[in-house]
Amino acid sequence: MIRGIGLDVVEMDRMKMIVSEKPLFISRVLTKNEFEVFESLGDKRKVEFMAGRFACKEAFSKAYGTGIGEVGFHDIEILSLESGQPVVTKSPFNGKCWVSISHTADVAVAQIILEEN
Repeated sequence: MIRGIGLDVVEMDRMKMIVSEKPLFISRVLTKNEFEVFESLGDKRKVEFMAGRFACKEAFSKAYGTGIGEVGFHDIEILSLESGQPVVTKSPFNGKCWVSISHTADVAVAQIILEEN
């Protein structure tokens, strides 16, 4: 049974500015494991990664029904399988989390579906 669906869109220009000018925001949003991946990327890919993870966490909080605040950014972790498929590796939800991330030059979008067992 579907518990919730969340969707979020992030503007790449805004995220590019944040990545270059607000390093504390990055550590506030990314978990230790996500930050390790982020640090291994080139500049353009860092912006895409950060925008995608931020959108995922916002989408998760919407699907969970709380918004960011009751659930913090570090309560949710999204990593990738070897194939590149994003997966939620940490969250307060006990069921299955389905995640999709996509981006263009202008926006990143993420969708989360929470499915109860």
